[in-house]
Amino acid sequence: MKIDILTTFPELVSEPLKASIVGRAQEAGYLDISIHNLRDYTDDKHRSTDDEQYGGGDGMVMNAMPILNAVRDITADDSGFRVLFPSPQGRVFTQEAAESYACENRLIFVCGHYKGIDERALEILKGEEISVGDYVLSGGELAALVVIDAVARLIPGVVGSMNSVNEDSFTSGLLDSPRYTRPREVEGLEVPDVLLSGNHQAIAKWRLEQAIERTRRKRPDLYEKWLKEQDDLKHGE
Repeated sequence: MKIDILTTFPELVSEPLKASIVGRAQEAGYLDISIHNLRDYTDDKHRSTDDEQYGGGDGMVMNAMPILNAVRDITADDSGFRVLFPSPQGRVFTQEAAESYACENRLIFVCGHYKGIDERALEILKGEEISVGDYVLSGGELAALVVIDAVARLIPGVVGSMNSVNEDSFTSGLLDSPRYTRPREVEGLEVPDVLLSGNHQAIAKWRLEQAIERTRRKRPDLYEKWLKEQDDLKHGE
């Protein structure tokens, strides 16, 4: 998968992208990530990417033209891409959205700052706003990193075992079950006996029961949605 990040602050994303799973995915050739400085696509001597708002008001707005110039330049010979604008106004990013993005050949992230981006950039590029939560960050770079990390894990070969990915929280509609490792006892708390039994059927049953109960207790909204989906499946809807 090809990923492009358009930003006025390349240093915010350059180092994190070299680490952990995303870094290894690039080294192995599963991901091709390029960072583009929007200042390189300006046409004034100050390399400005923002200006005052029409209509007045505090805060600057990012110019449309550097964004349009950048996207057009990097996609001159490519029509198969999806433009994403990290924004608190977008639809909330979910595991389902990550799975959808993982099927794309190319993702382009346009990282806004200040009071936002000139609306015309979104309209002309037919971009999609995506939010990582109902709060405001200083820019879109951190949100882009979150989405990239979630998407990268779903690309075959990036994570050693796809079975591990398939057991993650939200993949089945439920939160993940509790997980344990050595030692068997930590300050009086022991690993549940069933996990030491070697009975894989019993272990799978226990994990499902734990996932259901954990979801019911921690995320009743997800639990109710899961119950409805199970009911629909039962009745063939």
